[in-house]
Amino acid sequence: MRSVTLLPASLLAASLALPAFAAGGGGSEPKPTETSTTCEDGMVYDEKTKTCIKSSASILNDDIRYVAARELAYSGRYDSAMMVLDSAENQDDPRILNYRGFVHRKQGDLTLAMQFYNRALAQDPDYILARSYMGQGLIAQGDLTGALVQLREIEARGGRDTWAYAALDQALRGIPTDY
Repeated sequence: MRSVTLLPASLLAASLALPAFAAGGGGSEPKPTETSTTCEDGMVYDEKTKTCIKSSASILNDDIRYVAARELAYSGRYDSAMMVLDSAENQDDPRILNYRGFVHRKQGDLTLAMQFYNRALAQDPDYILARSYMGQGLIAQGDLTGALVQLREIEARGGRDTWAYAALDQALRGIPTDY
């Protein structure tokens, strides 16, 4: 049986008083490309060659791998996203760690997801996207107080007018998200 941390009434009221934002606003959700629609697992579409290539190919850099892994994760291709993340040269890049957390959270392994979010935040405490995803994981674990702490950190570090804030605020309000 999972225990649920109840949010004190004053904190709940404060969270409900927050402005509502569309969590996907600002083009934050990646648009599908050939990487997620055509390429096999572990492959990334290369614009130069107009073909799918192995994510470990030396012509790719970690920025390309990150974008591809993010797209694959959002499209629900978690195993493929993880293969691309595995090919990143800098395994301590907060973006790589964050999307490892995202994939594990979406696959239901909240404990491992939290480990990756914590590692990402140890590298970059101002990485508000990791805080937003961590907060959504905390909600899934029933820790609404912990999620509200992350929301306040996002507000302090990036402001209310960020996608990270809007997405976590929406999740705290009980509005389902795909993030």
